[in-house]
Amino acid sequence: MPFIRRDEMPRPVRKRTIYQKPDCTFFTAEEAGKKTVQLTLDELEALRLMDEVGLDQKECALRMHVGRSTFQNILNEARKKAAGALVHGWNIALYGGQVEVSDDAELGCCRFALRTLERIGGISQREEKTMKLAVTYDPKNGEIFQHFGRTEYFKIYDLADGKVQKAEVHSTQGQGHGALAGVLQQLGIDGVICGGIGGGAQEGLKKAGIAFYGGCSGQADQAVEDFLADKLQYQEDIQCDHHGEHHHGECHH
Repeated sequence: MPFIRRDEMPRPVRKRTIYQKPDCTFFTAEEAGKKTVQLTLDELEALRLMDEVGLDQKECALRMHVGRSTFQNILNEARKKAAGALVHGWNIALYGGQVEVSDDAELGCCRFALRTLERIGGISQREEKTMKLAVTYDPKNGEIFQHFGRTEYFKIYDLADGKVQKAEVHSTQGQGHGALAGVLQQLGIDGVICGGIGGGAQEGLKKAGIAFYGGCSGQADQAVEDFLADKLQYQEDIQCDHHGEHHHGECHH
């Protein structure tokens, strides 16, 4: 099993494509002293494409040059921040994010332009067909290990054209919890299927640009087959609060 050096630099997060910069970058609450929530430019773009322009998930992901699962994670985070600001009257600051601005405004606003994007074969179209997926893994029984931060192994699946092309088991080399996001990033992982996963690990995966599907249990191979068939059921709000305990989420097939 390959050894992952601790001093190796993590793979940089691929920049997300946006098509517009905001006209206003700061919204002030009526009441002074309120907290400020940051909405990154890729989060704003996800909101704009999905909720203002009205594109579907596939179309949005193609335009932003990310996979569908990554786009959904960006959108979920943006909606959570926006909802909190509206409910609690927070300030909103619009800046930051790993983005690059496209000079093709047409692709950022119109449904008919999707055919053009598919024809030129953009990065994200390739991502729809190829992916590296990791599963927290128990080699004793082939099942999904139920505590992300304590897993000793990941089973890594190379996916292409809707099929598993290769699968191999990688040791975490004794690393755990917050360090695991870096391990997965170094391996070039796009998404991870797991059982329980704590808030800190979730934030680490988000920063690394890795999608996660928590609350799953059962055989790892079957979960990947369900993922490929778009049948994997997972919990977006999964938490892992029982340190030192193995507990089970649900992943119904």
